[in-house]
Amino acid sequence: MEIKYAKGFSIEKYDGYDFLIIKDPWPDADKTYRYLLLKEGTTAPANLAYDQIIQVPVKKLVVTSTTHIPSLEALGVEKTLIGFPGLDYVSSDSIRKLINKGEITELGQNEAINTELLISLEPELVVGFAVNGNNKTYSTIERTGIPVIYNGDWTENSPLGKAEWVKFFGALYNKNEEASRYFKKVETNYKMAKNLAATAEKKPTVLSGSMYKDQWYVPYGNSWLARFIEEANASYIYKETTGSGSMALAFETVLSDAQNVDYWVAPGQFGSYVQLMEASPHYDQFKAVKEQKVYTYSSTKGETGGALFFELAPNRPDLVLRDLIAIFHPQLLPQHQFTFFKPLQ
Repeated sequence: MEIKYAKGFSIEKYDGYDFLIIKDPWPDADKTYRYLLLKEGTTAPANLAYDQIIQVPVKKLVVTSTTHIPSLEALGVEKTLIGFPGLDYVSSDSIRKLINKGEITELGQNEAINTELLISLEPELVVGFAVNGNNKTYSTIERTGIPVIYNGDWTENSPLGKAEWVKFFGALYNKNEEASRYFKKVETNYKMAKNLAATAEKKPTVLSGSMYKDQWYVPYGNSWLARFIEEANASYIYKETTGSGSMALAFETVLSDAQNVDYWVAPGQFGSYVQLMEASPHYDQFKAVKEQKVYTYSSTKGETGGALFFELAPNRPDLVLRDLIAIFHPQLLPQHQFTFFKPLQ
């Protein structure tokens, strides 16, 4: 099956079964996982090597990240979700209805999943994510016979690469064609937006990130957010840097580098200029602050306070890109309704 942008997984299709291969379960992983997806009514051929065997389509599962939620919605399989750690972080309207009906069980927090409760739900599968290969919670779950499959969508730096992980879920539900159609639509919209952005004559400069204690954490130039900024035809101030995670800089360094940038996007949890100035009066030295060209996604929240950006943006990079184009080149999208970003109040 064609995987065009995502680097962390692949799907091999055979008669009666598929292999879902996870190449990057976590950063710098030295292990590749091969999951045998066995279709209903078939038996596993002899002499196949695999890490886990999973019956598909899955009918009862637990997922562990809000980034997994939009894929379930896209495929129309929300009702197979029976448990999640941290329900208040979920913003999806359709999933919230199921939560309010008591059909999805709260499993605690990701760093402290209630494994006893999870096991009592008897899911056919747990879709987890990991920062390394030493997650004791998943080991405990696997010892009871419940398969745990690693989803590495968060390790992708490409906007379309993250979105393509909908095909990972398509494989689990025998909905490969539906997942491909969904992704194709997102890809087409994304490319159209990128082409539109390329018509802008001016390329504004952009800063991102925020201060935490004494350090300003900015995305690297090869990061997911930096890619969005570049594809929106803007110039990210740290576009030449590379690395994983965020780069920590002294305030004075960022002030020197970015004092005169045109825009500042994703400034942490700040929702207003008052909050910004209370955190540090020195922010008023930035042109973007003086001209009130600071935009945040932190103010767009779901019913119980979860940030919509963290949940939906990985699956809908086309919507993120259109938001950024509307910020940097408002003349190109004069009637745009923002999905994630809002001007700082």
